[in-house]
Amino acid sequence: MVNLKKYNGVLKLFVIFLTLFFTVSCSQKNYTLTKIEGKQLPVNEKVAETPEIEKFIAPYREHINKDLDNVLAYSPETLEKSTGKWQTTIGNLMADVCLQRGNAVFKAREKKDLDICFLNHGGIRAILPKGNVTTRTAFEIMPFENNLVVLALKGEQILEMATYIIKENKPHPLAGMTFTISKDNTAKNILVQGKPLDSNKTYYVATNDYLANGGDSMNFFLKHTQKFDLEYKLRNVLIDYFKEVDTIPVIKDIRITEE
Repeated sequence: MVNLKKYNGVLKLFVIFLTLFFTVSCSQKNYTLTKIEGKQLPVNEKVAETPEIEKFIAPYREHINKDLDNVLAYSPETLEKSTGKWQTTIGNLMADVCLQRGNAVFKAREKKDLDICFLNHGGIRAILPKGNVTTRTAFEIMPFENNLVVLALKGEQILEMATYIIKENKPHPLAGMTFTISKDNTAKNILVQGKPLDSNKTYYVATNDYLANGGDSMNFFLKHTQKFDLEYKLRNVLIDYFKEVDTIPVIKDIRITEE
């Protein structure tokens, strides 16, 4: 005959055990990171030459290269940024093209004209070689995804811009503005679109989005009263310009002079 009293005792212990087991197993566990391991997987020529991979990417490469090597214009000379103290042929071209094409977009949108274009010397990443100019040329000169931006600045900030140029002592691309560096190393005879600088006037200055946010210590741009993103990449500005012209001009006019 079964001892029910003993059986009930065992059953209670079993139920308690199951309850504790499920409580512990279902409770939230806290994990602590104790070690991180990494492994470098080099992409070498052997990997790139894998027949299956090569077969897959070949049509895409051919299509991209065909687009990049499409001839858009011709340059009679090599334009570069390493020659010239205050301005260079490639810098003049960049600033002029951005001012010209940026003005077309800005005027269509805002019914206003651009006055100045100011870019950074370091933003030009390659030469424009003599000979055929292609889409690839534009990508090499301007590999970044920077947009053309327009800032509304007072004449006071334009003076700060001229002071910055003198202090930097670099041929930053500049268009729409000229000035003279006096013997005491200050800017004088500042002209914007051929007219004397008016400290109370608002000027519309084209630059790239990096500089517009104070990049390269161009803090005067942060004092803008309005900002307009033209959503027009500088690289595309160049490409569109190259498509328009047959021969690239070599622009050697003097924009900054010294006493």
